[in-house]
Amino acid sequence: MVNIPAIRWGKPYTSLDVDQLVHFLTGEPVARVSQVNAGMVRRDARHARRAQDVLRELSSTELIACCRRAGELFTDAELPLGDGAQTADDFRRAQSATTGLPLHMCQANMQKNAFVLTHMDEILASLTRGLDRSILTRGYGDENHSDGGRGATVSYQAQAAALGAVLPSNSPGVHTLWLPVIPLQVGLVLKPGSQEPWTPFRITAALVEAGIPAEAISVLPGSGADIGAAVLESCRRSMIFGGPDTVARYHGDPQVQVHGPGYSKILLGDDRVDRWQDYLDLIVESVLRNGGRSCINCSAIYASRHAREIASALAEWLGPVDVRPPEDPEAQLAAFTVEGAAAAIWRAIDADLQAADVEHMTAAFGDRLVERSRCGYLRPVVAHCESPECAIAGKEFMFPMASVVSCPQQQMISSIGPTLVCTAITDDESFRRDLIDATHIDRLNLGPIPTTQIDWLQPHEGNLFEFLYLNRALQVAD
Repeated sequence: MVNIPAIRWGKPYTSLDVDQLVHFLTGEPVARVSQVNAGMVRRDARHARRAQDVLRELSSTELIACCRRAGELFTDAELPLGDGAQTADDFRRAQSATTGLPLHMCQANMQKNAFVLTHMDEILASLTRGLDRSILTRGYGDENHSDGGRGATVSYQAQAAALGAVLPSNSPGVHTLWLPVIPLQVGLVLKPGSQEPWTPFRITAALVEAGIPAEAISVLPGSGADIGAAVLESCRRSMIFGGPDTVARYHGDPQVQVHGPGYSKILLGDDRVDRWQDYLDLIVESVLRNGGRSCINCSAIYASRHAREIASALAEWLGPVDVRPPEDPEAQLAAFTVEGAAAAIWRAIDADLQAADVEHMTAAFGDRLVERSRCGYLRPVVAHCESPECAIAGKEFMFPMASVVSCPQQQMISSIGPTLVCTAITDDESFRRDLIDATHIDRLNLGPIPTTQIDWLQPHEGNLFEFLYLNRALQVAD
C-alpha cells in the first residue's frame, strides 16, 4: 500500500487526516491519501502568482517540448508516487481497483491523456487560432508576427494565475480538458476525485520529471463539498465536473466552466432513416464505448420512423452484455463502487420504464442489476419511447443506457434539449442548416460519426484558451 501526500505548489504535504482507498472487489487496501482542508486551499491560493511566474520563465516552445516528454513518461515510465514509485502497469491496476473500470478501459483513457500531451503543439494552435504564443508571455505583440505583421497590436490578458479544477472519479479521460493549461502559462490547482487520484498525481509527476517547475502545480485531495467550493472560490478561473445540480448551481458564472451530463444524441434524418441498419454499429459504439461512462456517450436516438425496430435491434446487441472481471479484455461494463449506488440508479430507471408510452427492450435478456458484496453493476438498458415527452428520454446515466425516441424530423431540434454531442445522419441541407444554428448543441457531427469520436483539434465544451485569456485593447507609443 502506498502513502500519497498532497502536493502544495510542488511540496509534499502529509496530513494526519487520510483517506484509505480499497479494491472495489476485495476490500484490500490500495493507498492512503493525505487530505487537505478548505483553509489550506485558501491560504495556498495567495501564492498562485508564483506558479504563473515560473511558467513564464520558460518559452512556449520549451513548455510544449516538456509536455511531449511528459506524455511519453506518463505512458511508459516508472514515476515517483508518495513513498514509493509507480510503473505504468501499477497505475492501470490501481486505477481499476478503486474506480471499477476494466483494465483495458484504463489503458484507453491513459492513451487519450498521453495523446493530448504529445500533440500539444497542434492542440494549442487550434485553441488559439494559430496565435504567436510569445504574445501570451509578453502580454502583447503583432498578431501575424511570423508573416511580417499587419501593423496592429494585439493583447491577451490572463484572467487567472492558476486554474482550479474539481475533478471527477467516473472517467479518467476527462483530464484531457485541463492538460493545455500548463503550456498556456497558467498554474494548476487540482482537487482529485476521491476514487481516482491516480491520473492527476501521475501526470503531475510526469510533467515535473519532464522539466515543468514543480511550483506550478498543486494536487489537493480532500473530502467534503467545502474543499471543492474552496478551490472554486480561490481561483479566478476554474472548472468543475458534476451532475445536473452542479450545472444548475454554476450556470451563468463566468468564472466557472461547468462540465456536467452530456445528453449526447444521434438524429436519423428522414432521408436516411430507412437505412437505419447501416448505422447500427455506429449507434452501438456510441452507447457502449468506455462502459457508457462518458458525457460523449449517446443517451438517446431520435427517428421519425422505425424507432421500435431500431430499439429492438440495439437491444439484441446490448442486452446480452454481461459482467466480466476487470482484467478480462472483453469486459465492457464498469462497477459502481459506492455502496448502494447501482441499486438506487436501477430503482429510478425501473420506475421510468413503467410508463405507458415506454417499452423496456432489454427486459428479455435477464436482470439489469447485478450486485456483488462490495459493489454493483448495471447491464445495458434500451428503452423505446413513443415521444420525446417520456421522462426517460431526457435522462443520462453512467452506464450503457439509451432511449430510442419516435419523433418527427421537424420536431427533433426543439425536442432534444441541451446536447453536448449531436450526430445528425442526414444529407438534408435545410435540416443541416437548422442544426448548425441550434445554440443548444455544442459539438455537431454531420454524417455518420460516432458521438464518442473526438477531434482533438476542435474545442470541447468551450474553448479553454478563451476561458483563460481576454483579448483586450492595448496601444504602445512609438
